[in-house]
Amino acid sequence: MEVEVLCNVENCKYWAEGDKCVADSIYVIGQNGREADDVEETACRTFEHSE
Repeated sequence: MEVEVLCNVENCKYWAEGDKCVADSIYVIGQNGREADDVEETACRTFEHSE
């Protein structure tokens, strides 16, 4: 199954044209533990600065 993951953080090394994330896997965490009520309470731990 192919999954499309979108990201608009252009300075991430996994960002690709069309706002696509090309990382092999994605790690998302909750800002306040293991539960989130909305998107603002999450963060992507896969981010790495592009060179």
